[in-house]
Amino acid sequence: MKKRYIIPVAVAVVVLLVIFSGILKTKGTKYTTKEIQKDTIVQYVEASGTIKPVNTIEVGTQVSGTVSKIYVDYNSVVKKGDLLAELDPSLFQANVDQSRAKLINAQAALSKATSTLTYKKNNYQRYKHLYEKNYVSRDDVELAQSNYLQAQAELDAARAEVSAAKASLENNLTNLRYSKIVSPVDGTVISREVDVGQTVAASFNTPTLFEVAKDLTKMQIETSVSEADIGKIKVGQVADYTLDGYQDRAFKGEVTQVRLASTTTNNVVTYTVIISVDNSEGLVIPGMSANVSVIVGEARDVLCVENKALKFTPSDNKEKYDKQGIWILKNGTAKRYSVELGLSDDNKTQIKSSEIQEHDKVIISENSKNSKKQSKGGRPPM
Repeated sequence: MKKRYIIPVAVAVVVLLVIFSGILKTKGTKYTTKEIQKDTIVQYVEASGTIKPVNTIEVGTQVSGTVSKIYVDYNSVVKKGDLLAELDPSLFQANVDQSRAKLINAQAALSKATSTLTYKKNNYQRYKHLYEKNYVSRDDVELAQSNYLQAQAELDAARAEVSAAKASLENNLTNLRYSKIVSPVDGTVISREVDVGQTVAASFNTPTLFEVAKDLTKMQIETSVSEADIGKIKVGQVADYTLDGYQDRAFKGEVTQVRLASTTTNNVVTYTVIISVDNSEGLVIPGMSANVSVIVGEARDVLCVENKALKFTPSDNKEKYDKQGIWILKNGTAKRYSVELGLSDDNKTQIKSSEIQEHDKVIISENSKNSKKQSKGGRPPM
């Protein structure tokens, strides 16, 4: 009686052990299997980039001179119109004084020309009246008229001189104002490129003296995304990013711009993608390197298989297939099913098929002596 019970129990134990290990034997071939389960897959596009302020103003100078005073330094908080630095104003002030003196002379010349014109006009009128009574000759009248017209031209020239002197004075006053470097916006000084005593030359290009970040609570990451992945990136997608300075923390951002201009480096084409960053805590600093993962797809509660299963083919199978498929072990027999692929990550891939159910056993490798080497993982074939 004992043998009759011992044998079935032993057989049942062996079967359970085989099922539990996921390895079954079929015609001398052992397969390693995994249960198909429902899971959530989040697909990412990974990139790297640099943290930058959203609005950075380069403050320069439109005049040349020697820096005499600097009023701010790195990280200084400034308001619009605040004085940042000052060039030596002595030369600019001398030009202002000279042009102001020229204006005074021009105005005096204008006053004189006005008086002369009035006299010569009246003289011309008198000669005309005397000529009508035959007291003077016609030559005398024409000479008086010529003098009058000449005085009128001299008055116009004097007026032009006054205008030119005013313009010169205004230009020199503007240059004097430009010798004082002021902040164009409210913000924070993030870069200072000059020191006291340094000479700056404003010729064809305006030299940059300071960089002012308008609002450091709003930052952005400029990332480079390869042409293979750029089609998946859309404005509004959520992005996770990490910073070397905060390795134990992950941050959230959002795609705000996908720039159309490409960059080619060593035959690799990339596109710039802008990720907005909320820096209300003040943790993010301009210039930090960021590792970004943009979420380009998410599927919840879907059938998933290991990526190795998508590359498996029995060693004794020589048939070629047009569609992607997986091999399912049912009743000790391996059978191939065509599937449609969905999202994938580094470990698993979503599959779509009406013939496959949750808890079916998908074959991921073969352990027979004549088996081919199976893939050790990685992403599924495209």
